[in-house]
Amino acid sequence: MYFYPQEKTGLFIDGANLYSAARSLGFDIDYRKLLTVFADECRLVRAFYYTALIEDQEYSPIRPLVDWLDYNGYTMVTKPTKEFTDASGRRKIKGNMDIELAIDVLEMAEHLDHVVLFSGDGDFRRLVEAVQRRGVRVTVVSTVKSQPPMIADELRRQADHFLELKDFQEKIARAHQARPVRQQQDDYEDGADDDLDDDDYEDDIDEAQVTPRRPNY
Repeated sequence: MYFYPQEKTGLFIDGANLYSAARSLGFDIDYRKLLTVFADECRLVRAFYYTALIEDQEYSPIRPLVDWLDYNGYTMVTKPTKEFTDASGRRKIKGNMDIELAIDVLEMAEHLDHVVLFSGDGDFRRLVEAVQRRGVRVTVVSTVKSQPPMIADELRRQADHFLELKDFQEKIARAHQARPVRQQQDDYEDGADDDLDDDDYEDDIDEAQVTPRRPNY
């Protein structure tokens, strides 16, 4: 990886996007290992994790993951999802965290030497460019080895470095265990848009599926 030991680094993780990328490669993220990998490479200042939550559910399968991350070194940024009905009458859930992530990156840029963005969304190209003009290096983490690739070409070109998620799978993958029931599938099966450049990209909050039946991250 392209890091220096004394380099002040911040991680900015688009939770839904990272989960989708890892799922497309056939593995789940061990978030304890993920934090350790980067802490060993640089001076890790902060790790932000962004996700939307369905607030009106009696039980949200993503809540155990959110709580665990909050207690184990991650700064959680969450907001309630928005529900709407499309033109065909289908119920959809929207939980886009792009604005929250972009604001935090810009605010933290003056305190960092290196920004690591876990997303393949092409909408972040201008954000990366703005941060680079402030003298901060930007590494983007996603994958081109899925079908289709999860990263927009313009974002990959703009970044100083691109880290292929598949290349360090062994360092951050969770040991295999049975997946829980997909309790949010009905809410999201029609709500995700695979076009990474679409302004109306509706995040697939499927990172909820990585939550095991008992905390073991």
